Amino acid sequence: MTDIQPILLSAITCNRVIFDKVSGMPSVIDIVQRIDAPKYPARHPQIVFFCELTNGHGTTNAQVRLVDTQEEEKTVFERGGTVKFEDVKQIVTLAVNLQGIVFPRPGEYRFQLFAGGNLLGERRIMCRQVKLPREPGASTEKED
Repeated sequence: MTDIQPILLSAITCNRVIFDKVSGMPSVIDIVQRIDAPKYPARHPQIVFFCELTNGHGTTNAQVRLVDTQEEEKTVFERGGTVKFEDVKQIVTLAVNLQGIVFPRPGEYRFQLFAGGNLLGERRIMCRQVKLPREPGASTEKED
């Protein structure tokens, strides 16, 4: 392990990431910038935190954290692991599949990426409370 931290090249939240079987190159599917829900707390079935890192030296401890910015960056979710760089020019791709995350309230949240205990960057995601559309043919008047 080393004190030199990797550089975050990109950070995206999406619904899926597909890796090509031949080239190994990723395709990011359905970028998620906002989550709309009729009520909160709201459970999101699946979201992927996708990021690319470079300038890594050896093995680095990494951590993805989701924080609620309305509650002094209270941690909602956290997952850690290690990232290994074969050389400093290598670009390492991470796709962290997160299932069933619960967003406590509407507002701003941030997915943060840490390496060696240092914040490398973050990606904002907004949650909104929305009204569901009326079902077709539903009456707007009350029956007596």
